[in-house]
Amino acid sequence: MSDSGWGYGGGAWRNGRAADFQPHAFDPLTQPELFRGVLTRRALAFLIDLVVLSIPVILACVFIAVFGLVTLGLGWALFWLVSPATVIWALIYYGASLGGPYSATLGMRAMDLELRTWYGASGYFVLGAMHAVLFWISVSFLSPLVLLVGLFNSRRRLLHDVLLGTVVINSSVRNPVVQPARTF
Repeated sequence: MSDSGWGYGGGAWRNGRAADFQPHAFDPLTQPELFRGVLTRRALAFLIDLVVLSIPVILACVFIAVFGLVTLGLGWALFWLVSPATVIWALIYYGASLGGPYSATLGMRAMDLELRTWYGASGYFVLGAMHAVLFWISVSFLSPLVLLVGLFNSRRRLLHDVLLGTVVINSSVRNPVVQPARTF
């Protein structure tokens, strides 16, 4: 007799699991070093990314202000473009950096963090952009409470990480730097 199964994706059950089920790649019980200090590093990485995002916006505002002076006020009409351009710039920054080869923004790279999916794959552009969108939405509605979610789970995932199925880990632990051979 065949077993049609009630499993994940309708596949046959093997060893009590669905045939196409993927377990979590990062286990906090067997690999606690991957999650040690992640929340503090994420906060610092966010501040670094805020500076990286704001520098082009400030330069654009200064350019528009000077352009407005040169054109006797006509150039100041371009200030309405700053808000949409800032949103587009942030989406491109997060999408390209989290979807890039390092799966990390510049701030995350400085803090030795990287974004991974729950099954261990690296990020991609749409995931990075949605990560930013959900972060800003959750911070807008839940302000400081969004950070409390990370204190009550062993993988130190925030609300937007849980919704997207991502996890942020210490990349220095996962990819240790090879020490050069000593020559005496």
